[in-house]
Amino acid sequence: MAEGGKKVWYFADGYLPEPKKSDKMESHEALMIFNTSQEAVESVIDVYFSDREPIKNIRKTIPAERILSFRLDKPEDMGGAVIPKLTQYALRITSSRPVVCQFGRLDTTQEAMAYYVGVGYAE
Repeated sequence: MAEGGKKVWYFADGYLPEPKKSDKMESHEALMIFNTSQEAVESVIDVYFSDREPIKNIRKTIPAERILSFRLDKPEDMGGAVIPKLTQYALRITSSRPVVCQFGRLDTTQEAMAYYVGVGYAE
């Protein structure tokens, strides 16, 4: 199987919604990293802000031919790092091998719930 993806990904539009729960779902943002190779991949996530120092070197291992999906509002999923709610941020993901990344936001703060997929830039 051929490897798919890129080694560096950027997502510029992070903004954790208010932590409100609907009847069925909780507002959140998530990052998915898809490893199509036959070897495990080491990925590093850096979080950038407009008004504070970045959070760097959040490490994730993605097993061979697997996807890792984790919540950006859960410190236990982020190596203990806390991204403040209602704060603009951006992500850079670097990986040891090419991967495919996707960023998504579920916003339940309005009656008409919304799911947003952030378009990333990869190189």
